[in-house]
Amino acid sequence: MIKIDMNSPEFQEEMTKSIKFTDKVVKQFAWEYNPQEEINEGVQMGLARNKMMYSKRFCPCFMVEEVDGKFKSTDDRLCPCTPAIEKEIPEQGVCHCQIFCTPEFAAAKRIELGMEEAVHTHSRGLTKEECESLVNQSELDGDEIIALLEARELGMVNFKLVDVREHMEWQMGHIKGADALVPTSSFFQTLDEAKLDKNENIILYCHVGSRSAHCARILTDMEYTKIGNLTHGIVSYGGEKER
Repeated sequence: MIKIDMNSPEFQEEMTKSIKFTDKVVKQFAWEYNPQEEINEGVQMGLARNKMMYSKRFCPCFMVEEVDGKFKSTDDRLCPCTPAIEKEIPEQGVCHCQIFCTPEFAAAKRIELGMEEAVHTHSRGLTKEECESLVNQSELDGDEIIALLEARELGMVNFKLVDVREHMEWQMGHIKGADALVPTSSFFQTLDEAKLDKNENIILYCHVGSRSAHCARILTDMEYTKIGNLTHGIVSYGGEKER
């Protein structure tokens, strides 16, 4: 696992360059940043990290592998990536990493965030039967994760909560109760260290849900049978976090 000190002058310098880079991309394509600033910061940090590690701003939501002595991103995701320009943003209004979006998407998201803030309440306690049903869902929201963690403390349900972000993101803050860190950039190397059973319930999360959804598909292909995903990532999680 490669660890980069996010407080180092080298990283801070690269972070400044990455912000200028994304500013330029937004202006070039007449896009907007996502109204959720945490999303943008997380992606910019990932771009800075990848630039330091691989000398290219590979999309931080996809794996990077070494092929024939050269680093290559899954689907050739080099920011701003072709799939985002040609398909994702024109069709969905937002790129896979969710940092870049159309003005229309940004406006709708601002309205949605305002409504969520007004109506958001803590999830109620669950029965054992509800716990078992909930933990087997493939997609979960923040309130559901809070409820499951509370239920796990009471011995009502068992599962593993796995963070697939990078080490420096984990240090900045992770969900209290997370059982393992398996970074997407070194996923296969660190998966064995997590000692996950293929038949136990495993819930993945990342920053906004993109990386964890990708890793969930990989684990499913590897015959892990009970994989869940925190749909909108840790930025949507209102429970307790720790550094």
